[in-house]
Amino acid sequence: MPGGALVNTGDPELEYAFYQAERRVLEIQAKLHRWARDDSHRRFDDLFNLVCDPAFLLVAWARVRSNKGARSAGVDGQSAYAIQARGVEVFLDQLRTSLKDRSFRPLPVRERMIPKAGGKKRRLGIATITDRVVQASLKLVLEPVFEADFLPCSYGFRPNRRAHDAVAEVRYLASRPRCYEWIVEGDIKACFDEISHPALLGRVRDRVGDKRVLALVKAFLKAGILTEDGALKDTSAGTPQGSILSPLLSNVALSVLDEHIARSPGGPSSSDGQRRIRRRQGLPNFRLVRYADDWCLLVKGTRADAEALKEEVAGVLSGMGLRLSPEKTLITHIDEGLDFLGWRIQRHIKPGADRQYVYTYPAKKALRAICQKVKDVCRTMDINQPLSVLLRRLNPALRGWCAYFRPARPSATLPPSPGGRSWPGCAANTAGSPGRPCAAATAAADGSLPTGTHGCSTPGRSAPPGTGTAERPSRPPGSLRDDDTHGPAGLAESPVPGNGHAGFGRQLGETHQRKR
Repeated sequence: MPGGALVNTGDPELEYAFYQAERRVLEIQAKLHRWARDDSHRRFDDLFNLVCDPAFLLVAWARVRSNKGARSAGVDGQSAYAIQARGVEVFLDQLRTSLKDRSFRPLPVRERMIPKAGGKKRRLGIATITDRVVQASLKLVLEPVFEADFLPCSYGFRPNRRAHDAVAEVRYLASRPRCYEWIVEGDIKACFDEISHPALLGRVRDRVGDKRVLALVKAFLKAGILTEDGALKDTSAGTPQGSILSPLLSNVALSVLDEHIARSPGGPSSSDGQRRIRRRQGLPNFRLVRYADDWCLLVKGTRADAEALKEEVAGVLSGMGLRLSPEKTLITHIDEGLDFLGWRIQRHIKPGADRQYVYTYPAKKALRAICQKVKDVCRTMDINQPLSVLLRRLNPALRGWCAYFRPARPSATLPPSPGGRSWPGCAANTAGSPGRPCAAATAAADGSLPTGTHGCSTPGRSAPPGTGTAERPSRPPGSLRDDDTHGPAGLAESPVPGNGHAGFGRQLGETHQRKR
């Protein structure tokens, strides 16, 4: 539960207040979402009072406090722990008063440059705790309104949706009998840094009529950046990457692409009969799958059709001040394969058969990244430390990697371990297998491993990292069935189908509609 760190304080009054606040917030969110869904042209004129509502501020504080980033301070040097030591109630009362009397002013975000692959760096903006609480409250109010407008093709930073759902949709559309074979791999250049403020606020204004909320959103966009060398830089475009509001605002901006594709002939709104007529006339059909600023446009047509649609998409994005990266925006055939959200998606002939199927694997870039992480951990460890210490350092990273790629076919990416024995590191073998402890947990105090193991708590297992349950003979665990022509079976569908938002609202994408 969000904010669990706040309520587990032993104070019954505070725990009850948070429980009541969370119920109130959920009830109001449900109403906002229902009103927005029932009337697609409705503008909400009185939202500022909800942003300042004590219940919303308390839930917002709980989510900020429970986040790992609560330890990082903004330009004012205050962390969430320091604020909690002085008193949460006093802090929230003062914040609510400053919001009500319009004296609240966001402070510039603290810049932190994060290294990227290829030697480049990504700018991360660290806001103050006070600004984060206000942004979290704004998000609690605005998200249910805009969630009613977001289309099923959008998967990034949305409730009850994840990267696996987007990968499953790509595989589903590329498989028989749909066969969307040409794919435009889209990459937006510096998406978070170049979104046009007037265009973004115009889209927010379509749904929000409260000028106080619009002024608050604009103030966060214009807050500025305190660079690492101490200079204050104005922000005339973009949203600070790392802020709480940025994912929601980026989805609002990029939904212009979703809506354009949905309205276009040959897109999701076309019926099966219309698609067949277009194909007989030599016209393409297409689908969009987007995860934040990473997207794939799947085209059933020719490469020339994909080229034309790429130029069309570039024109749509230019209205939001965004540009496609010429180097990273590629047009590929599904037989050549593509990398999407860390996965390799490719069609090839099934071993021992004469029919093609679409497979998913961990991408080589993701494999290199985890290998490099393991090397870095091993190099920084003292050689005099016992093996159990090393395993405790490695297991969290390996377990997370294996959990993310568990639905894939890792045996096609990872080589078998020497001698057909189990892979060392044990988290690779225990990921996704409840009840079996990892080697770090079962290692003896002197660093020795259980008898008969090769770095794994279960002897004789020949699974490469990521398989989790290698004893299944028919197919890799969690992978898509090779004979499934009706869509993904094991990969990627969320436990909660559709687009349920915090218990309310539901939109069904193609992958879920076909299961109704």
